[in-house]
Amino acid sequence: MELTRASGILLHPTSFPGPHGMGDLGEAAFQFVDFLVAAKQSLWQVLPLGPTGYGDSPYASFSSFAGNPLLINLTKLIEAGDLSAGELAEIPPFPVDTIDFGWVIHWKIPLLERAARNFLAGASAERRADFEAFCAEHAGWLDDFALFMAVKEQYDRQAAAENVFGAMWSNYWAKDIALRRPAALKRWRQEQAEAIAVKKVLQYYFFQQWTAVKEYANGQGIRIIGDIPIFVAPDSVDVWANRELFFLDKEGQPTVVAGVPPDYFSETGQLWGNPLYNWKKMAAQDYQWWIERIQATLRLVDIIRIDHFRGFEAYWEVPFGEDTAINGRWVKAPGMELFETIEKELGTLPILAEDLGVITPEVEALRDHFKFPGMKILQFAFDSKEAGGLDATNKFLPHNHGRNAVVYTGTHDNDTTKGWYRERTPEEKDLVRRYLARPDDDIVWDFIRLAIASVARLAIIPFQDALNLDSDARMNTPSVLGGNWAWRYRSEALNPWVANRLSELVDLYGRDPALWQKKAEEEAKALRQAQDETKAEAK
Repeated sequence: MELTRASGILLHPTSFPGPHGMGDLGEAAFQFVDFLVAAKQSLWQVLPLGPTGYGDSPYASFSSFAGNPLLINLTKLIEAGDLSAGELAEIPPFPVDTIDFGWVIHWKIPLLERAARNFLAGASAERRADFEAFCAEHAGWLDDFALFMAVKEQYDRQAAAENVFGAMWSNYWAKDIALRRPAALKRWRQEQAEAIAVKKVLQYYFFQQWTAVKEYANGQGIRIIGDIPIFVAPDSVDVWANRELFFLDKEGQPTVVAGVPPDYFSETGQLWGNPLYNWKKMAAQDYQWWIERIQATLRLVDIIRIDHFRGFEAYWEVPFGEDTAINGRWVKAPGMELFETIEKELGTLPILAEDLGVITPEVEALRDHFKFPGMKILQFAFDSKEAGGLDATNKFLPHNHGRNAVVYTGTHDNDTTKGWYRERTPEEKDLVRRYLARPDDDIVWDFIRLAIASVARLAIIPFQDALNLDSDARMNTPSVLGGNWAWRYRSEALNPWVANRLSELVDLYGRDPALWQKKAEEEAKALRQAQDETKAEAK
């Protein structure tokens, strides 16, 4: 992928301010885009946009294709006539700086479903036709998704009444619907017709609102970087509707699951528990599921970051039922064939490779063959654990960056730079100060400057770092349950001082794409003039 030098901000829409308990796709989304423009940023990176479940992680979605209905803005549904203003007259006293997901879900989902039922009962012919066109366009995933969610809600209520925890389609549903027997599918579609229609309307709302935000951003010169995990959640329509594409037993339970091997950070490794792809079956179908997944994601975003890219070269396979990842093994994956097939169908892929962790020469070769930019994390450059020591050869240090890369101060899985620096050892802090040739009185903005100054073509700054926030603004702490994904900013955070400081760095280090476009046009014009003069002299 050819990259123009640019920079941007990492911020998930749930972090927007607003009165309804969590960020959504209302006015705050457009105000954030305006802030990006004022700051001369040209990229906006988000986390996965799919519907979330237990743990509220965007990386554990019920679908790889659907949108998160919690991101739907309720005020816009009033404007559309699907809710009345009175229905939002009493808004709970939600916290301002964080998200109480349980509270939001309990309050918001009934309102969304009421709006959807009102739409189904009274939408104009024009809106109804638009909805039907949406359903037809997305039928390949929407029909199964709506059915899955309708059935899941029924069984989740039953499981709650019986105090059953961890209920999923594969271990709790009746076998006829779990295994998608035709008679059961037909019966459930009939019995849950209204619930299925409501689920489809909610997706229609999400896609309408997200498309409006994306078109506004693109119109302002902002490209959106999306994110997809390599693996899918076990309790997802992706697995339920495509059992043959995963290593499952005849009951639908995984036979092997994903993880990462033991390393310096964990003697037992990490047991993720995601079902693993049956790559032979996927190859027999010309990787159609992956083609459709990438294609669907590119309708929502302009560039895709793929999480755990190394899993396309080889992945850590753990037998199902193990308590840890110790007894796993490396298994080769068909990454080269997969991406060649996708590119043959879709053209050059605008993909960023999350190439962190155990990266071998084979993984680097796969990444470089397709010219996918890799990631450079500045915090890792000065972290003796991540780096395996502190020396000048650390690949995350700016002087070792390549051009075909994207540099971050940190990611959603890192502490904020302010919080991270506070926890460094004296040795690590000394290296930071010596490398910067500065005291550490403005460490966060020094890191932002390092990132934007890097030769890496793209630089992404988590919004928490731009706001110079401490650890309480951290988005996610891996392997820690609870308290993640909940940070929000207040509207006053979009202040001119921050925008101006970012803008100055963009100008100083040449990260305005318009600058490079103008330079290329001038060089092309000069070349044409020289060619014309040469032709004239020849005559």
